[in-house]
Amino acid sequence: MSKLAFGAAALLASAALAQSFPAKPVHIVVAFPAGGGTDIVARLLGPRLSDAWGQPVVVDNRAGASGTIGTEFAARSAPDGHTLFLGTLGNLAVNQHLYPTMAVDPLRDFAPVTQVVSVHFVMVANPALPARNVAELVALAKSRPGQINYSSSGPGGAPHLAGELLKSMAKVDIVHVPYKGSAPSFQDLLGGRVSFTCDSLVQALPYIRDKRLVALAVLGSARTPLLPDVPTVGETLAGYELTNWFGLVAPAATPGPTVARIHGDVVKVLRDPGIAEKLSGMGATAIGNEPGEFGAIMRADSEKWGKLIREAHIKAE
Repeated sequence: MSKLAFGAAALLASAALAQSFPAKPVHIVVAFPAGGGTDIVARLLGPRLSDAWGQPVVVDNRAGASGTIGTEFAARSAPDGHTLFLGTLGNLAVNQHLYPTMAVDPLRDFAPVTQVVSVHFVMVANPALPARNVAELVALAKSRPGQINYSSSGPGGAPHLAGELLKSMAKVDIVHVPYKGSAPSFQDLLGGRVSFTCDSLVQALPYIRDKRLVALAVLGSARTPLLPDVPTVGETLAGYELTNWFGLVAPAATPGPTVARIHGDVVKVLRDPGIAEKLSGMGATAIGNEPGEFGAIMRADSEKWGKLIREAHIKAE
């Protein structure tokens, strides 16, 4: 067979695979327990994608090891579009710097589909903590070195990075307490077993609204309309900024036409005013960018946070 004929055959095979998608239920793997931010967003998208594809869309929670279990499972799945991964900044750009023995490299082993949302982060405290803003928290931490603790969804996730960035910039000795996901992190925060956390508004907003938690600051570059009276961390610590994201990827060898089909259908869902409004009301902004653009974001954030991890000597507990 000539090279030209072989190439034509390969294109036809790839197109056939795309046309056969989806031939069975589609699983969206989430690397955290039910109830966390990625789980909430995946379950919002699932029914709309099921309608578009004529197949069930199942959210598959595979928690543990700071997201590496779910990440590795998704990367090793059949590259046919029927297993997708809704990952976070931590899953797709950070963990490989904290876990050098990770079996997969997200930048190599996944094909980007789209950044689904940009997620606004907030610093929230148990009401028993005698601090109502970042300045008071920093002063308290300096007066009680090693006694103020904060929870996270696990080593290397955005909540952990947010706490370590605060620790580095404010020069305070605070203690990291990692959990296996945001949901258990919040349960211990609500119970007073930890003092504060930094996590998504998707997760935190209901607790702020019912006054079970106190919002000390938002972590982005600007205040959010959802909490207009809550300042940014940067208003106290100039230059502090963290915005998380959730993005959809497929195993690296997934055919291009299949990725394109998934991308197009996911973007249609994200462009739906009702879905965009629901996401905005939870503290997330619908994105839906091109695969190449999302891949560039993954690489840039990997470089940025990898540098911080090395310079701050951040370790995975």
